[in-house]
Amino acid sequence: MSGIYDHRLRPPQPEAPPADAFTVHRAVVEPAAVNGSTDLSLAFIQEGTGGYPLLLLHGYPESKRIWWRNIEPLAVAGYEVIAPDLRGYGESDMAPDGVYDIAKYSRDMHALMTHLGHERFGVVAGDVGGAVAVDLLHRFPDTVEKLVYFNTVPPVLLEEFVEAGIDLTTIKAMGDGPTTDYQVDQGEHADALIEELDTPEKRERWVRGFYTHRLLASPGAFTAEELAFMTEPFRDRDRLRQAWAPYEGRYGRAQSEPALMSQFVDVPTLVLYGPDDAVVGPDFIHCCEVAFRNRVGPVAIPGAGHFLQWERADIVNGLVEHFFAELRTSSEA
Repeated sequence: MSGIYDHRLRPPQPEAPPADAFTVHRAVVEPAAVNGSTDLSLAFIQEGTGGYPLLLLHGYPESKRIWWRNIEPLAVAGYEVIAPDLRGYGESDMAPDGVYDIAKYSRDMHALMTHLGHERFGVVAGDVGGAVAVDLLHRFPDTVEKLVYFNTVPPVLLEEFVEAGIDLTTIKAMGDGPTTDYQVDQGEHADALIEELDTPEKRERWVRGFYTHRLLASPGAFTAEELAFMTEPFRDRDRLRQAWAPYEGRYGRAQSEPALMSQFVDVPTLVLYGPDDAVVGPDFIHCCEVAFRNRVGPVAIPGAGHFLQWERADIVNGLVEHFFAELRTSSEA
């Protein structure tokens, strides 16, 4: 798909609202455990209150800002759109105990949606957010009613992949190579790396690389101003350092609980793929065809890479709106 698409002809994307377009709310998701400790609260956007709830989960190197082109259109379409910053990201609190992993992110999301009064909801997620979504639907059954899943690590069903004829060495998102060297740097050498990135400018430049020369995004998908908007939260040393925790897990960092990523997914799922992604390769399609047993797609979206919710918001917003339409209609009845 990426080889035949002329990016110069990509239609103009919906104009992103200004940085302060949405009210930022806060909710405590992990109360202080002992006297003297502090609560952990998350920052989130909530638009379209009263519609069918959609939880939008960002990954790394992102924050809730990656959804800026999606929040208002989905709210206008009748959804209650909830876009949080994961713990330690953006405007959310840093974890008092220093614990950052998929299980904790998942428990935070369940606590947030419960706080907002939503026992059942839909999820749209990519990158780290995709892993959180899969853990969430297994850890808290019957909460996630439908899922939109894109450009992330597929559920880890290695024996089933081999039986399906998939060569495990080709799964780029799980392996090492020229485009994933950063996974080693951030996972195995995180302390040394953060010492090298000893100024806000260096930290921002590191994150900017994921949107530019590391080739996760389609050519021309982000203007200079948009890059500054996306990367600004990572100028903070502690926030950038904690964001590498999931990568460190691969190299032995202790986890609060194992992530629930090694099961089939039977929740109705729309699988999307941005083919201009140099890190998540086309093997993602084959793996998802095995792992998601109740799926629509995979659907490859032209002119999109890793950040397809931003890069092709014109397509993604419509697909999400229609995929959840039955649930939206039933919630209105």
